[in-house]
Amino acid sequence: MQCDRIWRGARLATVAEGSPGLGIVEDGLIAAREGRIIYVGSASAAPTLTAADEVDCEGRWITPGLVDCHTHIVYGGNRAREFELRLEGASYEEIARAGGGIVSTMRATREATEEALVAGALPRVDALVAEGVTTLEIKSGYGLDLANEQKSLRAARRIGGLRPLSVTTTFLGAHAMPPEAAGDKDAYIARVCDEMLPAVASAGLADAVDAFCEGIAFTPEQVARVFDKARNFGLPVKLHAEQLSRLGGAELAARYHALSADHLEHADEPGIVALAKAGVVAVLLPGAFYFVRETHKPPVELMHRHGVKLAIASDSNPGTSPLTSLLLAMNMAATLFRLTVEECVAGVTREAARALGCLDDRGTLEPGKWCDLAIWDIERPAELVYRIGFNPLHARVWRGR
Repeated sequence: MQCDRIWRGARLATVAEGSPGLGIVEDGLIAAREGRIIYVGSASAAPTLTAADEVDCEGRWITPGLVDCHTHIVYGGNRAREFELRLEGASYEEIARAGGGIVSTMRATREATEEALVAGALPRVDALVAEGVTTLEIKSGYGLDLANEQKSLRAARRIGGLRPLSVTTTFLGAHAMPPEAAGDKDAYIARVCDEMLPAVASAGLADAVDAFCEGIAFTPEQVARVFDKARNFGLPVKLHAEQLSRLGGAELAARYHALSADHLEHADEPGIVALAKAGVVAVLLPGAFYFVRETHKPPVELMHRHGVKLAIASDSNPGTSPLTSLLLAMNMAATLFRLTVEECVAGVTREAARALGCLDDRGTLEPGKWCDLAIWDIERPAELVYRIGFNPLHARVWRGR
């Protein structure tokens, strides 16, 4: 069988569904042709394979390329000064009243050119890529008007052309209230539904639609209006749900068969049951939990009991999770939320791909999927979760290259 490249002498964590644990294969071999895997498994069971390029992995581990399924990584400015103010005792409300919070990032994002947004995001993206990320979700939500939401989404799309990386974009117009809305949430949601979302969809700028369902953001009824409009355009939805309070966001996500419900610190058992029945992935964001000093943990035991799939993401954003390390996010998920090593590794590969609706072509090592690989200098997969501030990536492969 002819292929483009073969990786030999590796230990594989295929993370394939139905396999025990992480789907470990000793003496593993992967063969790729035209960017896709055509064989993965034991070298002793492989068919006859020929390739111009063969790589001896010398016993290193290979996992699927990592998937960061929740980021806000395109934005203007930063909020380091607000961080200082919080350390000095200022409350979030005081900072917001003084023009801080999401509105401060909105102003900086509106002032930035598309080129400046790309240039500002690339170092953050590069930090994730350097840790083996091969698929990255990027949300808008800091423009909060049509022109600037489109600008942010165009910048996100461009990043996928500037780096060997798959980028999926999410329209998050229902993120916060811009000052010009004068507090009229219903009128702003009407603008999201009738002006922004149709224009974004017709331009092909978004792969999904998100919203922030929270007391400081939008009600379930307002979010439902956005989701109904997204459904009209054939766009899948996801939801920031139950982060700060219990509003029924989990049930809302389940009702619309969302790809994912994210945060979920305040979700209760009925909400978790609804997610499980609807097949909605729970995306845990330990970086935000840590950074805002949250004390109410997401109900992981309930998620286990009811069989909810668990993904992990960086939530990279300027205000509540200025994190650009998916490896650290795994460690936080283990130490703060008590996830196992298997759950952490699956959470940034298979389940993160599921949360983006792209598990059919990435997230595991299986024939037919994109050949997105992370090759690690480790003795066992637990090292990916156990170590802090250390990057053991040896090589990264995106679509066979």
